[in-house]
Amino acid sequence: MRTRVLEGAAGESFLLLPEKRFRGNGLYLMDEPEAAVSVSRQLPMLRIIRRLEEHDSQLILATHFPILMAYPGADLVRIDASGMTRVSYEETEQYRVMRHFMLDYRAALRESMS
Repeated sequence: MRTRVLEGAAGESFLLLPEKRFRGNGLYLMDEPEAAVSVSRQLPMLRIIRRLEEHDSQLILATHFPILMAYPGADLVRIDASGMTRVSYEETEQYRVMRHFMLDYRAALRESMS
């Protein structure tokens, strides 16, 4: 049987939560918000995050997705067995893996599947 991969819904309904319910002047914790939205909807999510920051909010996102990690001025913190360490965007595993994949996805797939 062949594997089929379907491009799913864009996550419009999830984006309504921070867009309509998060008012600002608050602390917002989000665990892997990228799980609910497509890649193309993560860019509008950056705009929502900026709007909340402009309204005196602080956001803490636990994410594995490089688009959200690229938010300008974000403090990126790696949490592992040795504790918490500030890292640059380019130091994140997510950035390195995605960059490698995007530069030559065929080679990345061959490496991953052999």
